[in-house]
Amino acid sequence: MNNSFFARFMPKEPKFNALLKQMAKVSAESAILVIECVKNIEYEIVVGYAKQIKAYEKEGDKTLARIFEELNTTFITPFDREDIHELANCLDDVTDRMNSCAKKIVLYRPKQMPESALKLAQLVEKASDVVLNAVTELSNIKKNAANIKKLCNELYEIENSADEVYEDFLSNLFANEKDNIEVTKLKEIMQELEKATDAAKNVGNIIKTIIVKYA
Repeated sequence: MNNSFFARFMPKEPKFNALLKQMAKVSAESAILVIECVKNIEYEIVVGYAKQIKAYEKEGDKTLARIFEELNTTFITPFDREDIHELANCLDDVTDRMNSCAKKIVLYRPKQMPESALKLAQLVEKASDVVLNAVTELSNIKKNAANIKKLCNELYEIENSADEVYEDFLSNLFANEKDNIEVTKLKEIMQELEKATDAAKNVGNIIKTIIVKYA
């Protein structure tokens, strides 16, 4: 086991920290583009941003596959293999949700994006930045444990704020939008943004588990 007596005296592969950080960077870069997707009205511009997000999503998938390969071939890992596996999957899920949001905007072509879409997208960007900071500090977990916990708690608060924005959006949507097709379009698009913050919170939960074991 990685946390056995002998494992403590053996060198641990630093590559996992770099790979996890790369996945977090992909999410952070994607989040910036998601904001542009919901802000712009011109279809061709949105398509361009969506293509860039898809490229980041593919990059994240490649990094995820690399992490799984390394887990199969590396003797000593910085954290439990299961935790690295779960953390990588959740980081990938954050980017996947953003990619799904952008794809649905392109496919559905909503007449107009609600103001709450920008609020949610900004919360997704904030959560992605917090995730990047938390994952970066995992490289020195004992020294940074207190700050990492603080960042994970911030992800929980961001997710709560996103829930409130999403619920207010649904209330206004059902009260004011008479076009049922448009209701479906907007609901699905906004749901992906809300789920992105859920995924970011899940990242925080996994990191908290790692801290309990290793800090």
